[in-house]
Amino acid sequence: MTAPWLVIQHVPWEGPGSIATIARNRGIALETVSAGKTALEPSEVLERFSGLIVMGGPMSVNDTAEHTYLDQERSLLAAAVARGRPVLGVCLGAQLLAAALGARVFPGPEPEIGFAPVRLTEEGRRDPVLGGAETIPAFHWHGETFELPKGAVLLGSTAAYPHQAFRIGSSAYGLQFHLELDAELLEAWRPHLPDGTPLGEPDRLAVERAGHLVFERFFRTVG
Repeated sequence: MTAPWLVIQHVPWEGPGSIATIARNRGIALETVSAGKTALEPSEVLERFSGLIVMGGPMSVNDTAEHTYLDQERSLLAAAVARGRPVLGVCLGAQLLAAALGARVFPGPEPEIGFAPVRLTEEGRRDPVLGGAETIPAFHWHGETFELPKGAVLLGSTAAYPHQAFRIGSSAYGLQFHLELDAELLEAWRPHLPDGTPLGEPDRLAVERAGHLVFERFFRTVG
């Protein structure tokens, strides 16, 4: 039996959403831990789990004085990439992945919040996980950005945030945007989003459909 994947969740309302749905459909077990509540010693984690999924959160990668566990997550991500383990970093998780690989994370020009498409690069359009179209519908909820890590392939951009998606090797992906947004997750997000954020159901459904396709491809490609 294949070992489970580890999901690191930073706040209660930012769970894996449709990532969990696709994993379940493929017979992949996920074990979710709350950041800072469980020791994440890299050798022990990588011995026990097949892959690693790191979710979003309102904190900054650079808030290590307040959230000391972030350094531990960076070490774990660096070790996972070095060993060629499958990794998916979402929003904060993508920024942590970039930082783990030596890239700088810093404030963006302005917060990017709401539904907006991500334009794929030429490499992104050819990518086995994200590829196939010019753009991907997505939900954004971030105020920081990152340099592209050395050796990374840039896969997607928006006008304000050129580094939205990247791949390291063949099995580690960082997505600063959200594709995991299903109906249940949206209800969990509502109290935490800025007042007036447009949350139309057609847009959410478009993101959910895109997410199902991307996560199906991800598990098929890296598994």
